[in-house]
Amino acid sequence: MQELMKAIYDVVDDHGAGRIAEGASFSSKTLLSQKANPDYDSHKLNVQELHRIMKFTQDFRPLKAWAEAFGFDLVPKEKPEGINLNTALLRLHADLADVTRLAFDAQADGRVCSREKSELLKEAEEVIVSLEVFKQSVKAA
Repeated sequence: MQELMKAIYDVVDDHGAGRIAEGASFSSKTLLSQKANPDYDSHKLNVQELHRIMKFTQDFRPLKAWAEAFGFDLVPKEKPEGINLNTALLRLHADLADVTRLAFDAQADGRVCSREKSELLKEAEEVIVSLEVFKQSVKAA
């Protein structure tokens, strides 16, 4: 928890309490500074306040510190550009059909060898990418 509190303090310190207080709708920079200070026990940030800070600053060190405290790595997800909705849908179905055909063929002899597993995983990743493109295309439609 100490690393999370230090990360919050560093974000507020680096971006400026006054600037964050104004941009993230805090009542005062003093209150924000107190809430972000890991040595100040009587004031603590709540989840909504931390969310506003990270959204305003686009600095996710607190989220990274929190993930690491639980044994996870935080890796930004790159979102593909949306395309024409029908094109995205057809591409998704084509990629899914490729996985279906490959899985069917791989099981024809009653077992799936390591090469087939590798090919299936590669094709599955393509479906995931196509699904992300589809999602972005829906949002852009």
